[in-house]
Amino acid sequence: MAPAPIPAAQALTVTELTLAIQGTLQGAFGEVWVRGELSGVRRVSSGHVYLSLQDQGATLPAVIWRSTAARLRFDLVDGTDVVCRGGVDVYPPHGRYQLIVHEIHPLGVGALQLAFERMRKKLEAEGLFAPERKRPIPFLPRRIALVTSKSGAAVRDLVTVIHRRFPRVEIVLVAARVQGEGAAEDVARGLALADERAGADVIVVGRGGGSPEDLWAFNEEPVARAIAACATPVVSAVGHEIDVTIADLVADLRAATPSQAGELVVPVRAELIDDLVRRESRLVHLVRTRVDRAWQRVEASAGRPCLRDPRTRTDPLRRHLDHVGARLASRHPAAELARHRSTVEDLGARARLAVERRLERAREGVASLRGRLSPAVPRGVLDRGRARLLDAASRAAVGARRRLDRALSVHEARRAALEALSPLRVLDRGYSLTRVGPRILKSVAQARPGHSISTQLADGVVESRVEAVRPATKPAATLSAPRSP
Repeated sequence: MAPAPIPAAQALTVTELTLAIQGTLQGAFGEVWVRGELSGVRRVSSGHVYLSLQDQGATLPAVIWRSTAARLRFDLVDGTDVVCRGGVDVYPPHGRYQLIVHEIHPLGVGALQLAFERMRKKLEAEGLFAPERKRPIPFLPRRIALVTSKSGAAVRDLVTVIHRRFPRVEIVLVAARVQGEGAAEDVARGLALADERAGADVIVVGRGGGSPEDLWAFNEEPVARAIAACATPVVSAVGHEIDVTIADLVADLRAATPSQAGELVVPVRAELIDDLVRRESRLVHLVRTRVDRAWQRVEASAGRPCLRDPRTRTDPLRRHLDHVGARLASRHPAAELARHRSTVEDLGARARLAVERRLERAREGVASLRGRLSPAVPRGVLDRGRARLLDAASRAAVGARRRLDRALSVHEARRAALEALSPLRVLDRGYSLTRVGPRILKSVAQARPGHSISTQLADGVVESRVEAVRPATKPAATLSAPRSP
């Protein structure tokens, strides 16, 4: 019996069969959720990630395209249990099916927490959290820059608290998006702008409370790098007290809430004034006590007999020496006795001079001390400070009045220019505007016999009807040949 002929014409090619299988799989499954353990994770130079999902009974090849892999917030590590969403597809060159992953989440630990831990370890290894790089916050800043949303509750809380505690502090708002796609880059740009151009003594960056996803911009690397690069001290105030972000760890000071940030960056003005008054009182008391003690020492020294009359010290010595000299005269020649007497008189004169000089220096020291202490009394310092503040306020008022006058002059000039260009001024000179319905009549071609027209003059409107239309006739140009000479 002869073998049956081979139906080559009806046979499918490998590609045709593979594509048929591909279409069947895609039509039967569409998008599916698959749970498994990561295995063979491999990221290639193009940015795509190739891996396998496996369990005790099977292995499923999978691929994550570069666009999806760039948005991952956790590291893909072999052995991690994950759940994936994707479509089943067939890769024709290899003839095997695989899962195209569109979304992937770890099981057990949230993706945001994994991303937070990864960023924290990376920046900590670089030293961005080190205490020695933290800078002190100014005790009394003159200007504060706020990097936050201009419409959020955080900016209202910050401004309210700061102005309640110290009304004269200047606040500069650098508006930035604090939530959503691109918020991290916007906050980073705001920090750089505040550091370079705001002229602030301290920067407060943050936002009000929200979910971890809402606060995530402050866990991203651009914000952390921008805070570390600021030459101005930075206070981080993100969310509520239980919310801790990467920005909190990098900043020079962390505030639990935006309201607490306002309390940390400025003191209470009334408390400062009370403290200055107490210090002034103590200083005045100390100065007066020192001066009184110095005068007491001077008066006690002046009351000594030897200072009132140095001879009370020298006369007994002279009498003693005379007595000794008389005894020696009987035993020594007169020349030697005269020499001893001269020496004694010289010593007495030198002693009187030394005592008088010491007393004079003590009096001069007390007078110098009183002269130096008088200008140092804080009351004079406070009075001079008040005078400078009043002068600054007066100059500010004069400057504001000058700016207002210039603005009014510019406004008046522009109003006069607008009035000069007004069509109504043209009508005052005898001209008119003619309309056909709402349109201004610019050519006779726009009017037809029977049309109703309105002519606006300076003092009213004339309504009329078109009887006839006569276009203007232009005189023909005449060309003449030049005469021959």
